[in-house]
Parts: sequence; structure tokens; C-alpha cells
Amino acid sequence: MSALFDDVSRRFEAGHAAAPPRLWSDPRIQHVERFTPAAVLVALTERPRPGMLLLHRPSTMRAHPGQIAFPGGRIDPGENPVEAALREANEELGIRTGDVRVVGTSDVYRTGSGYEITPVVGVVPADLEIQPNPAEVAQWFEVPVDFVLDPANQRTRTIDYEDRKHSFVEITWGDGHQDHVIWGVTGAILHNLSARLNWHG
Repeated sequence: MSALFDDVSRRFEAGHAAAPPRLWSDPRIQHVERFTPAAVLVALTERPRPGMLLLHRPSTMRAHPGQIAFPGGRIDPGENPVEAALREANEELGIRTGDVRVVGTSDVYRTGSGYEITPVVGVVPADLEIQPNPAEVAQWFEVPVDFVLDPANQRTRTIDYEDRKHSFVEITWGDGHQDHVIWGVTGAILHNLSARLNWHG
């Protein structure tokens, strides 16, 4: 039995029983005609202070170079979001499907670039062996769940881009060696998950 799995499952069920106070949404989606289904794995590590696995995309990638992301990608034909998230986590970080206990799928997040992303929440062992794929992962790290899901650490920033103002969620976490700046889609999904899981409630 997993104490973390049981705790997250209770929080997940309670948080999804009703709409949260406010979900972050990308205002650019009103101009998107068709969305491509995708899924990401929100992997929580079984520790006294649980962590969450994130990765830096290589700077050479065409889409979102250098950004911090969850393992994940497009849903292939015939797949559901859980299957896609687990496949991508295996391809990108070497996480075996059998090592993930899936809690459930959370709110779909639609992006201005035309993706609708389903977050799949799961629990993985603390001693999981990570084998990153260098073609898709420049670096991986583990951030404390209680830090990234704390609304106090989620800043709203607004910038001017292409003559318009764009707002986004930004979370900065330092591991003693470098600061990891989480924003964009990943920041928005974390913001929405914090409302659903109520980690500090």
C-alpha cells in the first residue's frame, strides 16, 4: 500500500467533485480552430516530502526549446490520455509503465499553439531509475510538491509581446545549484492542479 497514493487519491477525488475557484486559461485559444490532443504525466515521488518530476527541453528543439515541462506529448491514434502519458514518460525518462500508479486525469488545458493537454496524475517510487533521452531531455529534476502547489509561490507575470499583453504563471525554485523557472503551459497546469489537490488545505 502507498500512503502517498491514498492521500493524493483522496485529494484528487475531493478536488474534482466540484469546480475549483478559478482555472487558468490561455486567452489565445479563441483564435484556434482545431486542437491536437496531448497528455503529460504529473509524476509524484513516494517520499516523506513528496517530489514531482520535471524536465528541461533541449535548446535545439523546434517547439518550446529550453522550457521546463512534464514528460508528455501528442496522443497517438488509438491511445487514451493515460496510455499516451505513460508512453511518453517511458520514451523521455525511461519510466516503466508498471512503476506508475495512476491516480486520474485532471483538467484539460488548451494552448494558444493548438494543443489540448490532459494532465495524468500518478505516483512513482522514490528510488526510480531515470534514464533521460538526450534528444528530448536536456536535464531532469525533482521539485517538492508542497512548493510548486503552494499558491504563494505562483506569481502572475505580464509581458508585452507582439503589441499585446500576455499574462502567465511563473514559479521559481532553486535546488542549490541553479534556479528553475517554471512558466507557460507547465505553470498553468500546476496552478490548476493546486486548486484541485488543495495540498496546503
